[in-house]
Amino acid sequence: MQRRARNPATGCGKPATGNRPAARGRRLDSAARLACALALGGLASARGQPAPGGPERASRFLQQQRLVDQQLQQQRQKLAPLEAVLDFQWGGWIDYYFFNYNDGVQSSRIVNRPSMSLWGRASIDQGAHELFARMKLRYTNFREGDEIDRQEDWVGPEFDQVWYQIDVGRAFRLNKPSDPLQMRIRVGRQPVQFGTGYALDLPMDAVLVDSKLWDFRVLGLIGKSILNAPNIDRSTPVDSHSDRMFYGVQLQYERLQKHVPFVYALWNVDRTDERPSEWSQDYRYNSGYLGAGSRGSIVHNLNYWAEGVFEWGHSSADRNFLRQDPIRAWGWDFGLEKLFDVPTRPRVSAEYMFASGDGDRLFSPTSAAGGNRGGTLDTSFVGFGFRDTGIAAAPTLSNLHVWRAGAAFAPLENIELCRNLEFGTDWFLYHKNRARAAISDSTADMFAGYVGWEMDYFINWRLASDVSWTIRWGEFFPGAAFSDQGTRCFLFTGITWSF
Repeated sequence: MQRRARNPATGCGKPATGNRPAARGRRLDSAARLACALALGGLASARGQPAPGGPERASRFLQQQRLVDQQLQQQRQKLAPLEAVLDFQWGGWIDYYFFNYNDGVQSSRIVNRPSMSLWGRASIDQGAHELFARMKLRYTNFREGDEIDRQEDWVGPEFDQVWYQIDVGRAFRLNKPSDPLQMRIRVGRQPVQFGTGYALDLPMDAVLVDSKLWDFRVLGLIGKSILNAPNIDRSTPVDSHSDRMFYGVQLQYERLQKHVPFVYALWNVDRTDERPSEWSQDYRYNSGYLGAGSRGSIVHNLNYWAEGVFEWGHSSADRNFLRQDPIRAWGWDFGLEKLFDVPTRPRVSAEYMFASGDGDRLFSPTSAAGGNRGGTLDTSFVGFGFRDTGIAAAPTLSNLHVWRAGAAFAPLENIELCRNLEFGTDWFLYHKNRARAAISDSTADMFAGYVGWEMDYFINWRLASDVSWTIRWGEFFPGAAFSDQGTRCFLFTGITWSF
């Protein structure tokens, strides 16, 4: 068995194998003497040097710690690089707009409106988590005597969007991008659109569940309108605020290469209070919408969109507070846009919009006061969507047929400065669905179906990557539905600097 021979001077040794050779003994004696000499030299040296915990030792320790931290950081960077885990972006814009328009009540109103927006976006773990916030501040100033409500008004600073989104599969490592089931949940203040936006296109505080199973995409909604948003009911006690709950589900089929058909069901529950309260009039409007449609491409560069909506529910009648009347209304929208692969990038478009009306609504197509006659069926379509119906007339889609034709092109695309300069026009024709019934413009005071026509012209110019300018002018020519046949114009122009 091997044993260790211990050196008396050092207390250590090497394995012994029996009789120790003389040469090896001499080497050990020399090593012992050398060790003693070094120990004595170190003792003598220590008498004239700083203590072991002095500045040099502390400096060396800090350097060592920095080296260790750097090595650990390199290892962490390899395992989970920060730029892959967190991606943060921010920006904003400052703009200034000028408006000059005739609204049929006053021949000229002048408005100045500067505003500013700041936004930030954070994407965590390659999009598993995402946060977005956008804050806006806007100042509106009317020329003295032109104000509708007040001469000047500050709006904000307030968040018009702030939401958090989680990709459930990525966040919990439940599936891969190639798996058939994908799900994202977004919570917060956000824009919400169903279909092409004909019945619903609103910002709201909502929970959106966006899931995809194979070729089917399902969107679920629980939302609440923003309290200080304008109401669809323009009656004085409820005009300036809206408290509505929205519930909905949409099914979309995405297997087809050029077409995306969809169906949806949507419910609106009105909880808006009256300010001040009125005992003689109820303003509740509870409605449901069943919609279907499609969007896509018919042939190369010929795009289309189509949506039809049936509305049901209960509405409050004019001067009625004891009961509500049933709603049976409908609307639809069809549009085409053709792009041309030629110089100047021309495009043309055409669209037809329709929203049913009610012959009993003699003063308002959307409001309770002056609206449906009590005890009758309410057939006036009232939605929460958005469409461009002309900038000068700008009617709400209710009790209307609207035809639109437009075109645009970039005539100076070969000049670098004017590469992104676009000229365009849109023309509109309006006619009532029910000639005796009202439209959203209260100055249409005649029992006639022909509302009128409008021509709009616009210029959009992106002068630089962060600066853009726009101007739009529209002229509305009233029809037989107006006793005042004077034309109305709307002009606005503005510049935006993005950063």
